[in-house]
Amino acid sequence: MSFTLQVLIFSSLPFILALLVLKSYISSSSSKNHKNLPPSPPKLPLIGNLHQLGSSPHRSLHAIAQNYGPVMLLRFGSVPVLIVSSVKAAREMIKTHDLAFASRPALSIPRKLFYELKDIGFAEYGEYWRQLKSITVLHLLSHKRVQSYRQVREEEMDLMMEKIQKANESVVNLSGLLASLTNNIICRVTLGKTYDGRRFKRLFARAGELVGCFSVGSYIPSLRWVDRLSGIERKTNQVFKELDEFLDGVVDGHVTRKGDLATEYEDLVDILLDIQRDNRTGFQLNKRMIKATILDLLIGGTDTTSTSLEWAIAELLRHPQAMKKLQQEAREIGQGRSRIVEEDLEKMPYLKAVLKEALRLHTPLPLLVPHESTQDVKLFGYDIPSGTQVHINAWAIARDPSKWEAPEDFKPERFLSSSIDYKGLHYELIPFGAGRRRCPGIQFSIIINEIVLANLVYKFDLASMGEGSLDLSETNGITVSKKYPIMVSATPVNP
Repeated sequence: MSFTLQVLIFSSLPFILALLVLKSYISSSSSKNHKNLPPSPPKLPLIGNLHQLGSSPHRSLHAIAQNYGPVMLLRFGSVPVLIVSSVKAAREMIKTHDLAFASRPALSIPRKLFYELKDIGFAEYGEYWRQLKSITVLHLLSHKRVQSYRQVREEEMDLMMEKIQKANESVVNLSGLLASLTNNIICRVTLGKTYDGRRFKRLFARAGELVGCFSVGSYIPSLRWVDRLSGIERKTNQVFKELDEFLDGVVDGHVTRKGDLATEYEDLVDILLDIQRDNRTGFQLNKRMIKATILDLLIGGTDTTSTSLEWAIAELLRHPQAMKKLQQEAREIGQGRSRIVEEDLEKMPYLKAVLKEALRLHTPLPLLVPHESTQDVKLFGYDIPSGTQVHINAWAIARDPSKWEAPEDFKPERFLSSSIDYKGLHYELIPFGAGRRRCPGIQFSIIINEIVLANLVYKFDLASMGEGSLDLSETNGITVSKKYPIMVSATPVNP
């Protein structure tokens, strides 16, 4: 059920009207305790500002911020929600008050899917999260570990290029191929082999969709029953059951095969089991923690990586001059070899500029993963109470006309003379977040995008087939993907 439909269900319930006057002025008459709270748009009884989110919350919140400023306080049901929409406010929040905003809200759907928030993405801030982050950064996604999976990237990329070649210039669904490529790489790296069946892909797609769904009970506890009525609770339980059975099989299979010399390389499940067995970090992992971490890697890595690559290609198809410039760079670097290799990527500034510009215009998670304040904070001159949920509108920040010239235009050249990067140090561009809760998989994702895009334009001339390929309409959810697939005809070229 869509977010809009859910809001219509509970916002039109008869008893809400009966509570109208009561709810309306109990909250407004409860004074602000003389605190200087951020400006707030008018809200409705019980549901607060939920009716204003629409189908694209990042766009709706950006529009509201034009009237109420870069730091505004809304109500999602009974929950105070701070929306941050400027570089200055984001920097103050993440850099100056990073510790105060380092936690995550305990939302009901992630709580169910991620084993009571035992993953790194949604875990509350504390010792458990710090230990798990250390394991992730040092053992799972370190520079050395990412480089060790180069062969996997090359093999899966070559397989995709062969499929395009075999299409013999007929129309191919490039979006589908990119999704399969990303899925295969992440499965092999994480699980040790590919799971390419429709059931597997659909299962993880359903899990990703649920993470982006709105749960009424998380914001209006008295209406928790609406989640049962809408079917979200049932779907979440069913998806969790299927995921848990799958992950049980994966972990048990790795335990059984341990010591098999035929194993090609040590995947991330192997590493987690080694840490569990040897207790090498002094932090005791149990099976639920391992499954939650695996799930984080699978859901968090697959969709966002392929989505970023898809948006970059869509923009290149819409801007032939940029495509031509990137192809020229790739062919100068490739020098007639069979493929561009990863050592070449540092010599391709326009490639990096194209991907930065695509991430700027099409932030995969426009509102990032929500934060939650764990103490009272003074932010941007306003008093922010402990327990406030916080969304950074990274999409709005990346299109701020005071920071970007012609912000709605696709202009990779803007990054050729700029030091701005996406790694969390420049708050104008934070598609992966920043501070303590920055995504630890940046390097893993970006190297896939760079090597695949470089070789696509090196090996083929891509021609859009159908209006859908050039249409930039978005899907709804926590990850904003391209609504229509990219359909292309790919003509092989002699490098």
